[in-house]
Amino acid sequence: MTSAAPSLAGRLNTLVIDSHVDADQARLVPRGELVHGCADVLAGTLDRLPAGVRRVDLDMGGVVFMDTAGLQFLDVLGDYGRRRSVPVTATNWNGQPRRILELAGLDTTDPLRCAARRAAPDTDRGPGPAAPDVSQGPGPAASALSAVARERAERLLRLQELQQEVEQLRQAITSRPVIDQARGILMAVHGCTSDEAWHILREASQLSNTKLRRVAEAVTASAVATAPPPPPALRTALRTAISRLRA
Repeated sequence: MTSAAPSLAGRLNTLVIDSHVDADQARLVPRGELVHGCADVLAGTLDRLPAGVRRVDLDMGGVVFMDTAGLQFLDVLGDYGRRRSVPVTATNWNGQPRRILELAGLDTTDPLRCAARRAAPDTDRGPGPAAPDVSQGPGPAASALSAVARERAERLLRLQELQQEVEQLRQAITSRPVIDQARGILMAVHGCTSDEAWHILREASQLSNTKLRRVAEAVTASAVATAPPPPPALRTALRTAISRLRA
């Protein structure tokens, strides 16, 4: 049986889950990306499992990308195990998803393992204590839940910071060719070194409060005779940066 996320126009399904049930054990194999909507796909797959299933194992080797929606995916799986009182695992993480688990402080062999230990009762200690007196403030259970909530919030914050770094790196990679072209033009026109050309671009960016890529695009466009000149503020910033270099 296969479950898939709704496809977008011109784009393949981001997540497909193959399921195999043998006796009382279910083996799920997600393939694709753990992004928005992945938790709903998993929930639908779990709901369709036979009532007699006593164990659910996920092989995550086919997952190639994961963002913060991956934590919701794990929450759905963990909640299913607690509601049905069955063991659940999510193993064989590789590549970028494994790195995300590391940054989130989760067990990369099975991120549900530590959560299961927190939720499971300690049978070696015998019957549990009586219900805590709420008049005496939060009990151990409430404190544990607060700790879990704080830990989850910290994981989400780390993942958001990681996504920002990835986006900045993507923009830098995209901008690099035009910046290199602009440096080459400045070197040819003003007889400066590559490092000096870089300093001209950076200083002009700061003086004109213009993104470095925009400065580089303006310098590159100026090499074409028919191209419009850069804005006055940027032209002034470039002249100032070049004058300071010569001085």
